[in-house]
Amino acid sequence: MDKIPITRTGFEKLKKDLKHLKNVAVPQNVRDIEEARGHGDISENAEYEAAKEKQAFLQGKIQEINNNLAGAIIIDTEDLTDERVVFGTTVTIEDLTTEEITKYHLVGPFESDINENKISVTSPIGKALIGKEIGDEVRFNTPGGVREIEVVDISIES
Repeated sequence: MDKIPITRTGFEKLKKDLKHLKNVAVPQNVRDIEEARGHGDISENAEYEAAKEKQAFLQGKIQEINNNLAGAIIIDTEDLTDERVVFGTTVTIEDLTTEEITKYHLVGPFESDINENKISVTSPIGKALIGKEIGDEVRFNTPGGVREIEVVDISIES
């Protein structure tokens, strides 16, 4: 199995999420199941069914995070330079068609979040940007078609 890159911050967040699930969410769910059982016949008890479904979801989420932690390799971003786009850098791009300027932080797939402009290095745009320098024009395929962008700036943000 290939190791998946992750920042130390992302790794610590996964561990924190796992701890919360195990120490808060699961015990609360157990209490919810016990309370629903106390309401009588569980065969027609919607609260019980919902709590059991949540239990299955929580167990699946715990397994997923454990797998992600096991498959992760922490990439040290302390000694980054702004000479070229690499894992952990923040890159500002200009869409050459729309002239729209966007700033992305390149992270691993476990911590990507488009709402926070964090994109995975394994995404089409992430793959296309790796190794590029300021001024480079990049063409790449996306599910929506071919995009052309230019690297406007590269920075390191902590």
